[in-house]
Amino acid sequence: MSRTSRGGAVTAVAVATTAALAGCVSTAAPAGDAAGGGPIAVRAADDACAVSVAEAPAGTITFAIDNTGSKVTEFYLYGTGDRIMGEVENIGPGLTRRMLVEVPDGGSYTTSCRPGMVGDGIRAPFEVTGSAVRSVDTDTRLAEATAGYRRYVGSQIEALVPRTQEFADAVKAGDVEGPKALFPVARTYWERIEPVAESFGDIDPKIDGRFDDEREPGVGFTGFHRLEKDLWADGLQPDSAAVADQLMVDLGELVAAVGAVELTPVQLANGAKELLDEVATGKITGEEDRYSHTDLWDFKANVEGSQGAVAALRPVIDEKDPTLGPLLDPRFSAVDTLLETYRVGDGFRLYTELTPDDIRKMTEAVDALGEPVSQVAGVVTS
Repeated sequence: MSRTSRGGAVTAVAVATTAALAGCVSTAAPAGDAAGGGPIAVRAADDACAVSVAEAPAGTITFAIDNTGSKVTEFYLYGTGDRIMGEVENIGPGLTRRMLVEVPDGGSYTTSCRPGMVGDGIRAPFEVTGSAVRSVDTDTRLAEATAGYRRYVGSQIEALVPRTQEFADAVKAGDVEGPKALFPVARTYWERIEPVAESFGDIDPKIDGRFDDEREPGVGFTGFHRLEKDLWADGLQPDSAAVADQLMVDLGELVAAVGAVELTPVQLANGAKELLDEVATGKITGEEDRYSHTDLWDFKANVEGSQGAVAALRPVIDEKDPTLGPLLDPRFSAVDTLLETYRVGDGFRLYTELTPDDIRKMTEAVDALGEPVSQVAGVVTS
């Protein structure tokens, strides 16, 4: 993400969000394991990442990741420059998770398991052969879904830029209470589109990295959480103003990158589930906003972002599986209703004010919602 002036950045958003973002469906046989026909099996261990095949035809590729290790793990498929083509997070020991990813172009890719969800992971080359027919070229419903989600992302970035500028300006003014109030508000727009932002390489860690995240040599701790630490834990530092300026520069890079990215319908579906995973791995635990304890603002935004992606795909879902939509609606509603019980004015109670029973209720509601949302990718690609 990058930062320029407020007016210039918003103009760039308007230009960027008109770019074509497309999906794809392969004309080749489905990718499978060594026997063919099934998902590509991945055995993820604490010190190994065994992918059953190292090649698949372009189009929709399915991986089945079995975590045989003792640590929670993640699985990624990267394109050139570590662009995230697909990911699945929070795979606990003994669990198996599926990942569907649409890859329209043949070429060299990389698989990665990340035991402990840290570092660059255990990587291996992965080849994609041939090419794929883009579904948006043959299916107007998917084209409309992708275009609708593109508009949603654009609207969130258009709000993210000026609200974060207000936050940065308050930090630079040497204020403390002002930016504290603005911090969770600005982050709301970021959290709604976070899976999209994660598609742009190192932009996400620059903006949203945490103090104890692993970084490349020479890369400092910047972004929202560095300023959060300054405001709530350490006090404003001599370089806090420079960090605020850098946050805006990084947001500007995001704006510029949005226009070039290709989103596929299955990415929308996967993104909806990834946002709920964000809730399960960070917000419910209080780990992410560890200094401000404003996790429930992020929780709400992630659920809204998930619902935005599902809503874009809803006409396709309703046609292909009429039973899924009526299951999704009440479960989104249940999470929203639960969150409203913790609202205080325009915001929410702090994480430190929650009881173990509160956290249990939230966990159960997110788990109940995550189950039908996890089915969306399969329905969209059926």
